[in-house]
Amino acid sequence: MSTDGHIRDRKPPWLKVRGFGTGRFNAVNALLQTYGLNTVCQAANCPNRGECFSRGTATFLIMGPTCTRNCRFCDVRSGRPAPVDPEEPERVAQAAARLRLRYVVITSVTRDDLSDGGAGQFAATVEAVRRVLPDSRIEILTPDFKDAADALGIVMAARPTVFNHNVETVPRLYSDVRPGADYLRSLRLLRDAREKYGANTKSGLMVGLGETTSELENVFANLVEHGVTMLTIGQYLAPSREHLPVERYVPPDEFDSLADLARSAGINNVFSAPLVRSSYLADRLASGL
Repeated sequence: MSTDGHIRDRKPPWLKVRGFGTGRFNAVNALLQTYGLNTVCQAANCPNRGECFSRGTATFLIMGPTCTRNCRFCDVRSGRPAPVDPEEPERVAQAAARLRLRYVVITSVTRDDLSDGGAGQFAATVEAVRRVLPDSRIEILTPDFKDAADALGIVMAARPTVFNHNVETVPRLYSDVRPGADYLRSLRLLRDAREKYGANTKSGLMVGLGETTSELENVFANLVEHGVTMLTIGQYLAPSREHLPVERYVPPDEFDSLADLARSAGINNVFSAPLVRSSYLADRLASGL
């Protein structure tokens, strides 16, 4: 433990990531490079990238690798993004077809610089994937779209199978963890996706940032009140010393207990474990839909 009381370097054994074979991993990497695509697996330095690539899957990151916000937990770089590429949706679709994906997950950086928050690109990508893979199921993990008018309607017109938006942490920690975001705005987005468009809604939380169990229970209750039926819970891992430090490494048995609390609150499908991330094994969490 460091002198400032935060845990910085030594990770417990349950957070060690096992190695995977390189054959399929390298093939997925090469395919993404061929199509000029980004993935959140790479941009956010996800600990599960080896496993997912070795399974022959990836989470597509559209609208470039540069975010207009600067959340203190995230390893995606912040800055001025490039213009949206109109050919990107078709490239995502072709890559998904080459990977023979039955469940396609599409996410993005936050694009507060765009009048629609990037909703049009999400819709175009979903539609392109469905043209090429008509039997596939498609999950989108979106930003909050801030004040973009009718962004949610644009996205939902493309009929994604699952609408995912992460609340990330408890309200008390938002100013430190998610500057620029708003907890109530995120809840409203999830509620509207469910109530106005009948979407299967999903959200995600990180733990280990200093939240309490009672605060998490309140978030579970809020998510249920706003129609969320799927939830991921994973350990926050600081990407660097410039990011928020880890306050606590949560043991695996506590993740089991949190899953039980979320289910008791009314969230039917919960995936809770130290290395779980929002799109990790997303097809399995949505298997009952």
